[in-house]
Amino acid sequence: MKKYFLLLVLVLISFSNRAQTKTVSNEETAVANQVEALRKALIDPTEANLKALTSKDLSYGHSSGVLQDQTVFIEKLLNGESDFVTIEFQNQSIQVIGDVAIVRHNLAAHTKDSGVEKDIKIGIMLVWQKQKGKWLLVARQAYKLPV
Repeated sequence: MKKYFLLLVLVLISFSNRAQTKTVSNEETAVANQVEALRKALIDPTEANLKALTSKDLSYGHSSGVLQDQTVFIEKLLNGESDFVTIEFQNQSIQVIGDVAIVRHNLAAHTKDSGVEKDIKIGIMLVWQKQKGKWLLVARQAYKLPV
């Protein structure tokens, strides 16, 4: 009888682990979808799509050290000071810890900031938080990649 009980416990633990793995996998997929929506919104920004993806408490850091809140971040994209023509996210990783997700990738982009064209490649760390059932960007920090 003890053997059957032990076997039942092991089977239940196995199913429990699969359910937890699937939940994390679903959350990672949801975060990845938000990251892709952000990539598209950076190329074709509207106030509505940017506000829908970001927290009102956004902290948006550039590799130059400039730090912006949500209002300034959106304003700079809409007025063309920050203008992404193309963006590719490379080597992306996503780690979900409860209601927080950490996303790391390299950003390769062609920009036309204030009319000046250039190609950039920088590292990015994004912090997403699940708020009222939706993943929102709460922090972003860009950094220069080693040469």
